[in-house]
Amino acid sequence: MGVDQKPNGQFKEGCSGNVHGNAQRTRHLFSKAFVEALLEDFREWGPQAIARVRTETPAAYLRVCATLVPKELKLEHSQAVKALSDEQIEQAIEYIQTMLAAQAGEAAKVIEGTAEPAALPAPNELSPEVPLEATLAPAKRTRKPHTSLR
Repeated sequence: MGVDQKPNGQFKEGCSGNVHGNAQRTRHLFSKAFVEALLEDFREWGPQAIARVRTETPAAYLRVCATLVPKELKLEHSQAVKALSDEQIEQAIEYIQTMLAAQAGEAAKVIEGTAEPAALPAPNELSPEVPLEATLAPAKRTRKPHTSLR
């Protein structure tokens, strides 16, 4: 089978020069037709098929569900809070406090009062005979030779 060309070597209009056609375009058309047919079939029988697979072969059902979940979830860390001004942060805090107060409603118990400082017991007094440096210095440790390697 020959390719239609003009005398100057160019292909005639409507002829690409590829006698076997465009494989990529053919594959695309086939894929499109297949997916459309599958969609039509799924619209009619899909819910019943899913229910049947779920009840009769739950392992296959879970395998399909697992293949639909993305293997990698791309999370991007943004410095959104650092980009906010002090005024914007204060507004956000006020908004959150208002939202929490609305959620709590009357169920929230508010305890009003003042905090009183609590007195801590005094530390044990050191005896005047022991110098201060001795109490602050780390305890001396004696090293024992390692006997398991002998």
